[in-house]
Amino acid sequence: MSEEQIWGHSPTSGYAPGLDLVGYRVEASDGHIGKIDKHSDGVDAAHIVVDTGVWIFGKRVLLPAGVIERVDTAGETVHVGRTKEQIKAAPDFDEGRYAAEPGYREEFARHYSQSHS
Repeated sequence: MSEEQIWGHSPTSGYAPGLDLVGYRVEASDGHIGKIDKHSDGVDAAHIVVDTGVWIFGKRVLLPAGVIERVDTAGETVHVGRTKEQIKAAPDFDEGRYAAEPGYREEFARHYSQSHS
């Protein structure tokens, strides 16, 4: 997946525009990682922010929409195509930097484009 494609929802994921994912559980390919705290559906910038709770001590992680493999609306669960370790190794998410520094987003694009489960 290219760095540009990483920011869009896959047409086969089951995601429908306008669906509010906040509060959904997030499952990595090897287990639960947390709940969605924020969801953005921006053009070429769609992503979720996951509160990892005790898994990595309350850290919030950003996942581009392109890593979402399946949205289970009945079970309110989002399945992502990355392992816990790949997610844990992602750049630290800083909401202020994300909003203010256009290049900051590229760090996430590079990380998630290069990591596959």
